[in-house]
Amino acid sequence: MNTSVNSLVKYDSPHSSQRNGDKKEHKTRVTPAVTGPSGPLPSHPPTKTTSDIQRSRQIEEILNKILPPREWAHGGQSWRQCVSSGPASRQDVVELEDQIDTRLLQRQARDSGICPIRRELFSECFDELIRQVTIDCAERGLLLLKVRDEIKMTLAAYQTLYESSVAFGTRKSLEAEQGRSQKDQDVKELEEKRQQLEKKLADEKRAGEENVKRDSERRKLEEAKHQDELQFLKKTNQQLKQQLEGIRSSGIKK
Repeated sequence: MNTSVNSLVKYDSPHSSQRNGDKKEHKTRVTPAVTGPSGPLPSHPPTKTTSDIQRSRQIEEILNKILPPREWAHGGQSWRQCVSSGPASRQDVVELEDQIDTRLLQRQARDSGICPIRRELFSECFDELIRQVTIDCAERGLLLLKVRDEIKMTLAAYQTLYESSVAFGTRKSLEAEQGRSQKDQDVKELEEKRQQLEKKLADEKRAGEENVKRDSERRKLEEAKHQDELQFLKKTNQQLKQQLEGIRSSGIKK
């Protein structure tokens, strides 16, 4: 069963309503005992004027609009709990301050930054203050209601902006990650191409060195062959020269 134990807003005791066939709805309200300084007060309630009754109903209506009643089902019955229309004393305000400090510690709310727990507790505290002010002055309570709604709307706008910023940042981060992956792929491809070109350059260089070596060896062979031919020609020339001199010598003797 829902109760007001966990809320900083002061509620009346819950009452149940149950339908029996087509009979009129019956309501059972649990009311606390009223006591005075010297014991229980007389069972006869104080007389209220018509204006007091109208003002009380008006305040209850305003409070029900500001802080709608709680409704839930339990044990086959429908339960309803309205916010309290009883005036608050100075002691109630002091107790409210103590309660919010205690619950902040119990629920381990953060002292700074964004904290949903702290926001929830202070929102309930503000609602309780609006309830207390509305009982004394309905107009002041309605003005505080506008302030509360404006604050909630502003916080909702900031939350939407924050979520949008987070989504934008996440999207940009993913895009940057994808772009980095593409750049890494491009770098990898260029690195492979560089390695291929270096290998091709090494092959060309090795082929060039082999060609130079072959040319050098061929040139050496040709020079050696040329030297051999030159020596052969010199030797042949020397022999011819000797034969010619021998012929000339023979002719002179004759």
